[in-house]
Amino acid sequence: MMKLSNKQKQFLKGQAHSLKPVVLLGANGLTEGVLVEIESALEIHELIKVKVPTDERETKALIFDAIVRETGATKLQTIGHTIVLYRQSEEKKIQLPRG
Repeated sequence: MMKLSNKQKQFLKGQAHSLKPVVLLGANGLTEGVLVEIESALEIHELIKVKVPTDERETKALIFDAIVRETGATKLQTIGHTIVLYRQSEEKKIQLPRG
């Protein structure tokens, strides 16, 4: 997992602002298939939003933690049902400001 400076985190949050969630968890929760989807979305976009439509706070927190653990992505923030994730790909598509 990358160490991001506050400046870089703020930059990425700004970039994520207009993004729509690319992965939406269904009734089955965090399945292998959903993790594969998240992995490939991170590979393609680096910066993504994932929506977890559950009103159970603890369940939501556990799912968010599991996603971060399984993907090795950095959690930038959670907004309601949505988690914002960043993971740099080989191509380094998003040019981060210097920390």
